[in-house]
Amino acid sequence: MKLHIILFLILAPLSPLFSQGAEEKGLEIAIANEKANDGFVGESSEMEMVLEDAHGTKIKRKMKGKIMETTGDGDKSISQFLLPADVKGTMMLTWTHKKKDDDQWLFLPSIKRTKRISSSNKSASFMGSEFSYEDLGSQEVEKYTHKLLKEEKNKEGLDLWVMERVPRNKKSGYKKLKVWIIKKYSNPEKIEYYDRKNELLKVATFSSFKEFKIGSRTLYRASKIHMVNVQTGKKSTIRWSNRSLGVKFEEEDFEKDSLLDQDF
Repeated sequence: MKLHIILFLILAPLSPLFSQGAEEKGLEIAIANEKANDGFVGESSEMEMVLEDAHGTKIKRKMKGKIMETTGDGDKSISQFLLPADVKGTMMLTWTHKKKDDDQWLFLPSIKRTKRISSSNKSASFMGSEFSYEDLGSQEVEKYTHKLLKEEKNKEGLDLWVMERVPRNKKSGYKKLKVWIIKKYSNPEKIEYYDRKNELLKVATFSSFKEFKIGSRTLYRASKIHMVNVQTGKKSTIRWSNRSLGVKFEEEDFEKDSLLDQDF
């Protein structure tokens, strides 16, 4: 019997085990990364969002935001637009969940009404940007299957895990996500988003990581996310400044009714 046939017969039955191992390792890494990012208590920050169309025309927006860590479920966050005038006062409230759909509301000051974002509309653009409502929810481990594809180094020599995430929610706007995670930071360096046709839709790059001390723990956060829609040529960038972790908030600050009189 030829050697290549012998090797095929030996290795073929083992291939499901290799696949299972990659998925088990992927889940193990995802859980460890989530744990490494827990314990921030609360976060406050200022943000600048820059929208750029395919012709290079840019629009700048200023925002403030805060996030509250919760126990047993996903985090709660709220963001408010400060500039320019046409979006000033617009706010988005998000309650992320580990298994069920996130709850999201948009407060529109022009009509003084709060609009609930339906689960079927989570893939829509957030305020004309290349970020969708789905992107702005926290990426809970339970919402994806996880698979380790390989390990490699980036240009700076930092070790990376290359992972594949597949949304469990069939209403997701994505077929899959390919994620490059910096081991040192337990956070992504790059994410490729594939649409429901399994074609590359957009690419996010994360940079300018900063270190935060919360008690005896060290956490890392990217200060810049640059999102490029490869199908349209449009781009959106979010930059964080004046960011603080370990901030304590009240639960009522993140209630839907509080959007009417929210004071940052």
